[in-house]
Amino acid sequence: MKNLLLCFALFLSLHCFSQLTTPPDGGNKKAMVGERIGITDVTINYNRPGVKGREGKVFGKLVEYGFNDLGFGTSKAAPWRAGANENTTIEFSTNVKIEGKELPAGKYGFFIAVGPEESALIFSKNSTSWGSFFYKENEDALRVKVKNVPMPVSTEWLTYEFANQTPNSAVVNLVWEKMKFPFKIEVDLQQIQLESFRNELRTERGFTANAWHQAARYCLDNNINLEEGMIWSEKAISEPFIGEPNFATLSTKAKYLRKFGKETAADSIMKIALPMGSMTQIHNYARGLLQEKRNKEAFEVFKMNNDKNPNTFTTNMGMTRGYAAIGNLKKALEYAEKALPQAPDGGNRVAVEGIIANLKEGKDIN
Repeated sequence: MKNLLLCFALFLSLHCFSQLTTPPDGGNKKAMVGERIGITDVTINYNRPGVKGREGKVFGKLVEYGFNDLGFGTSKAAPWRAGANENTTIEFSTNVKIEGKELPAGKYGFFIAVGPEESALIFSKNSTSWGSFFYKENEDALRVKVKNVPMPVSTEWLTYEFANQTPNSAVVNLVWEKMKFPFKIEVDLQQIQLESFRNELRTERGFTANAWHQAARYCLDNNINLEEGMIWSEKAISEPFIGEPNFATLSTKAKYLRKFGKETAADSIMKIALPMGSMTQIHNYARGLLQEKRNKEAFEVFKMNNDKNPNTFTTNMGMTRGYAAIGNLKKALEYAEKALPQAPDGGNRVAVEGIIANLKEGKDIN
């Protein structure tokens, strides 16, 4: 019994100061917001204070301008913690640019030295301290200046939001009371994507032809990294145990060969690839030839597809476009009228009706 009491006393000594889960002090709200920019994940963790009737008394008063002695901790020149309670943190899964300046991948404490019109955003290597009470300037990873943006309507709860998104950028807005602090995040999407491919192709994900083909197509579609893309294309076809010579992989290699001016080799590969293609694959390949203004070749491919898959909506439309491309609008109209009752839905039917009208007026439909 004595040993049991000693164990119980030890348990109490270890746990009597542990705290149960409750809402944050002061009625502040915990929040997390994130977004993927390209393939880069951006995550912000913060606490949301409310204005709570302090309209006009937030910036310059509650949040003092510049760097200040907060009366606690080791910092005698602390910026605002860009939120409430614990550190506000922002994390990037890859390297980024903030307002045009480089910042490596990682997790950062986020602070703001607020000014009346312009503020300094601070990304600190220390993301674990409480608030900015222990802020050290020598831990800064990056500082950038931004213009404050006055807002016509007050925002009660401090909010981080993503706006003005593009494939390789977004603007993060910190909005509170009648003020907004915006900063732009940019990524080198193509370079990051290529590095991701290189890493993933060395893992189990690289044990399929489709993975190598996907990487090769990305380079081809974006007209970048073509020499390495060509190697990836060849691996998709002939890499031991995983290579698959099919319409997709072979036609991609043919496009690479054309990029390098090897037309005869490309034609030879396509003679092998075309019989392997599905009706849709062949149709789309011919449409691509039309975009390249290789009209006669496109017609021959449309015709081959029609011979293989006669009297379908897809092949009749292919013959419509093929005949129009070589200037035979009469035959094109015949196939368009055959395709009309085969239209799979209302949208396609309207499109075919438009093509018929244009052909009757002698207009180009390609």
